[in-house]
This record gives sequence, C-alpha cells and structure tokens, in this order.
Amino acid sequence: MTHDLFDLAGRTALVTGGDRGLGFAMASALSRYGARVVLVARDRERLDAAAERLQPESTAEVAVRAADLADRAAIGDLVSEVQATIAPVDILLADAGVSEPQPVGHIADDAWDRTLAVNLTAAMACTRAVAPGMSARGWGRIIFISSTFGEVSMPGRAAYSASKSALRGLARGAALDLGSAGVTVNCIAPGPFLTEMTDRLVGDESARRRFSDMTALGRWGDPSELAGPVLLLASDAGSYITGTTLFIDGGYTAR
Repeated sequence: MTHDLFDLAGRTALVTGGDRGLGFAMASALSRYGARVVLVARDRERLDAAAERLQPESTAEVAVRAADLADRAAIGDLVSEVQATIAPVDILLADAGVSEPQPVGHIADDAWDRTLAVNLTAAMACTRAVAPGMSARGWGRIIFISSTFGEVSMPGRAAYSASKSALRGLARGAALDLGSAGVTVNCIAPGPFLTEMTDRLVGDESARRRFSDMTALGRWGDPSELAGPVLLLASDAGSYITGTTLFIDGGYTAR
C-alpha cells in the first residue's frame, strides 16, 4: 500500500460541523492530504477562525459557508451554491451534531426535533443533494459521523442514541442505492474523545475517569486519532468498504 492510495488531490470535501472538535480534526486530515475543503456550520466567526488554522497546512483551498443545518431546504441551496461556485462535491463528511441529555420520560418536543434535524435529517439532505453528481461522475465518498451511543447508550441519551443509530441504517440503505455508481457510504462511530462538546457533557473528573476505565486502552481519544479512519474511507484506499460502521472507540464497545 502506498501513500498514493490516500491522495485526495483534486477532490472537494464538504464537511458539516467542521469548525471545531472532531469535525475540525477530520477536515484537517482531508486538507493535509490534498482535498479542497468546504467547512459548514452556523457560526461564521468560528468558521473563519477554523479556516485560518487549516489554510497554512493545506495544499488546496479552504472555504467556509455558514448555514443552519436544521433547515432542510437551506441544505439543498447550500450544496447547489458550493457546486456552482467552488467545485462538485466528491466527499461528504456529515459531522454536525447536537446532544441535549434528557431522560426519556421528559424529552421535550423541541429537543427531540432539533436532535433529529441536525444529527440525522441534515445528513440525509446533504446526501440527497450530492448523490446525483457523485453518481454521474462515477466516484464519491459519503461518511456519516455516528457514535458508540448508536450501539450502546446511557441514561438521558435516548434521543441522541436514536439519531446516531439511525445514521447507521441510513448508511446501509444509501450504500445499496449508490454502490453500482461507484459511491461508497459509511459511518465512523467515535467513542470517548476529548472535545468541547464532551467537556460540556462530562465535565466532572470522576465521570471522565469512568469513561476512560471502560475503554480497553484506558484513556480518552485525541481528535487527531480520527485522521487515519477518515482518510481510509474518503480515499481510494477504502474503495471496497461500504455500508459499514468503523468503531473508533479504544475498545469501549468491546465490553
């Protein structure tokens, strides 16, 4: 296996939720390996800051687009605009996500709707928008960011787990729809990674230790450790991988 298998020069990647955390780390990997990267999130200021951090290490353009990914109609317009003004999208990395922990007997309708809209429906709408072009060109890579909580769960995470589990079903169905056109569709399911979101949700040191103790490696992951998996699924190196989920969790789900 040579470096050329992972070369993304000439490819364009649309990365939702790419302004921070795991999305930024994966966008950075795609950028370093030659892809033109378009970061999408709501906060333009944060997007611009992320692009400034990426551009010095990138060999291609880094662009940003501010959009509310809970707005299904806006996603189609966004993708059309990107493909008309920048380049056709070859790689979709759908990482945008929200988590609002609530016990199942007290899930608020607006929290449920927002969780499904951002975590699941946005991934579908982005896929629907990029799939025709990818199919016509005979090459495409679609990657959804699920979670170990799409396989297991914990109290208060029913809505989040439902959305992340559904992404895996979406990937399997889309893989069957698009495989004959040369388009692969897969999920990455990260486990405990130290990010701004996990800092908010698991701020207590003893809770952090409980999570690290549940992994086989005995520690939290660093976002940079997602570079290899995303490059595999986004490049020619992963050309025969589709309809599956890679668990990158330090052995969290092995127990």
